Amino acid sequence: MDTLSKIGLCELALGALLGWVVTLRIERPQLLARAGVASPRRILQAHLDYIMMGLILVAVGLALPGLQTWIAVPLVFGTLVNPTLFLPLAFDEGWKDRVPYKAVTLVSFVAMSGSLVAAAIEGLSR
Repeated sequence: MDTLSKIGLCELALGALLGWVVTLRIERPQLLARAGVASPRRILQAHLDYIMMGLILVAVGLALPGLQTWIAVPLVFGTLVNPTLFLPLAFDEGWKDRVPYKAVTLVSFVAMSGSLVAAAIEGLSR
């Protein structure tokens, strides 16, 4: 199995485990509040995004085994960082207005979109 698919499966597993925290959001919201979670919806967003990003990696890994490293590395970076960006917001929505957060978000989005375009181009040329 291709490395991208393996990483994608790990990301799917992380998203699945985060689903338990989403259940707490519904069943026992006081537990999340005690843990400092101010915006539980952000946990749900991270849960869904980890699953979607994991599926992207599995699909790309299966469709394009042996994808060039210069494309694969930023793709993995983007698929891991994008959903993780929801987690600080769960504790403090003010993070979205901070320059470091905005910078990491921009780099992650550029890595994700650029590497997917590059992967598509490589896939079309095979």
